[in-house]
Amino acid sequence: MHPSEVLFQGQRQPLLLPACDHYAGSEKLMRKSMALQQELGPIFDITFDCEDGASAGDERAHAELVASLVNSDDNRFNRIGARLHDVGSPHFEQDVEIIVGAAAHKLAYVVLPKPDSLEDVLRAQETVNRAAAKAGRAAAKPLPLHVLIETHGALHDVYAIAALPQVESLSFGIMDFVSAHYGAVPAAAMRTPGQFTHPLVVRAKLEMVAACHAHDKVPSHNVTTEIKDSAVVANDAQRAAAEFGFTRMWSIHPDQIKPIVKAFTPRLAEVNEATSILLAAMAKDWGPIAHAGRLHDRASYRYYWTVLQRAKLAGLALPDAAAALVNQPESI
Repeated sequence: MHPSEVLFQGQRQPLLLPACDHYAGSEKLMRKSMALQQELGPIFDITFDCEDGASAGDERAHAELVASLVNSDDNRFNRIGARLHDVGSPHFEQDVEIIVGAAAHKLAYVVLPKPDSLEDVLRAQETVNRAAAKAGRAAAKPLPLHVLIETHGALHDVYAIAALPQVESLSFGIMDFVSAHYGAVPAAAMRTPGQFTHPLVVRAKLEMVAACHAHDKVPSHNVTTEIKDSAVVANDAQRAAAEFGFTRMWSIHPDQIKPIVKAFTPRLAEVNEATSILLAAMAKDWGPIAHAGRLHDRASYRYYWTVLQRAKLAGLALPDAAAALVNQPESI
């Protein structure tokens, strides 16, 4: 049996997405990000922004541009999504009609910003699904939804939102969340170190991450507004992963992509350890083993299998033994 079949019998396998979600809101930046994705490969996603990161005043033309770029040959890996206007905006249905209506088959996902409740997400989901069905996207393969948790209401309903089958990722919107406290949370909590220490922000991040992991969804960390110092970006990404359990993070500048991907990619020593443990487990028909003086069984094998999957997704050059493990075909 394939390792995934042995290790996840009766369970959903954890959903894995590229570790970096890069946002671009102008035509110049969209095209630049597509060129970079072609160069580096699908180790990061691109989100074309119709909301806060885009200019106001010409929303229809912008949505048409997004649809045309998603449908273009430059979308080589089909790993481009779009952030729509929020469901309460007069531009939301127009975004859905134009972008989903024209590019339902090539969109990787759509991002839903500023929902205030589970009901808002369900209403947006219904509109998206209606447009996708009209465009010929099969109901059996619905368009994935990424939901921004940036309001008090969305945080209150976060477990229910994460439980929706069509939702595959939740993102924390730190600037809107802090602003929603109208000065009760200081602006310093929008950036490091405050974003990792202020109790209300820490609570919100942890609740969102816990909801994601409870329902096998991907938690995505908020932006780092520092775009000139890659060390700040790397530090934020490392803390988000190691201390808070995030497995993905936003980028708002091309120079942020590589530090984010590196921070979320397992180190070679981790890959080698995972490979040794899994090979020994296979030799024992996945029964318990002792490795380096420690006991391992299927509970820890699941962890080490995910290490290899994350390394592969990040484009890490795997040792031959590790590559043989993760690239073996699943049984039919």
